[in-house]
Amino acid sequence: MSMGQRLKHYLDLYDSLCKKELTPEEASQHCSQLLIQIQFFQHERLIHLIVTVLFAILAVITLYAALLIEQPLLLLLELMLLVLLVPYIRHYYLLENGTQKLYEYYDTLYARSR
Repeated sequence: MSMGQRLKHYLDLYDSLCKKELTPEEASQHCSQLLIQIQFFQHERLIHLIVTVLFAILAVITLYAALLIEQPLLLLLELMLLVLLVPYIRHYYLLENGTQKLYEYYDTLYARSR
């Protein structure tokens, strides 16, 4: 299962749980499980942020080098970096927004557990 599929699975799961009537004990149990998943997604998000920023920095440096040196191969490298950067940005965007949504579900479940 890919990370995107995993995130979607947990978003769907906790969306349905937040719509159900739960006892405080059930909400507390789901809250604890959700907190573990949030930690996994935060770690994944941090790794993808580092990779995305690194690719962006490499793309900018390559663009400057291509403009200064005027080598066609540098333009090809720039194109390859940009082609890779777009999916990295998209994946990071999905991870960020999904994790933020999991925070909302956590807050809902936490309030119900009290």
